[in-house]
Amino acid sequence: MGKKLKVLLLDEAEHFMSLIDQKARLKIIRNIDRIEEGLIDVRIFKKLEGSEIWEFRAEYESNAYRLLAFWDKRKRALIIATHGFVKKTQKTPAKEISKAEKIRLEYLKNRAHENIHHR
Repeated sequence: MGKKLKVLLLDEAEHFMSLIDQKARLKIIRNIDRIEEGLIDVRIFKKLEGSEIWEFRAEYESNAYRLLAFWDKRKRALIIATHGFVKKTQKTPAKEISKAEKIRLEYLKNRAHENIHHR
């Protein structure tokens, strides 16, 4: 099956992935692959209420791993992962959502001045 979506990990998301347990990383990668194939499942990719931020979700050994992301709406099939964290509480921390929103706004501002086309 061909990829329907493309997920791009920004540097901070890549760094987070490099720091976590290999099995947790593989689980997140498998979930990203499923999303790229077109499966939108709230158990692994969910929009956060009251924002334009989505979260990739993975559980491993009682830890809740999250990568926050947003859609580049000019490229309808592109999802940008901003950063990740290990979730300690039931709700996604407001500071993490705020951080993702700031990265999103900066990305969109920079993209407005570029004519780069993705493959």
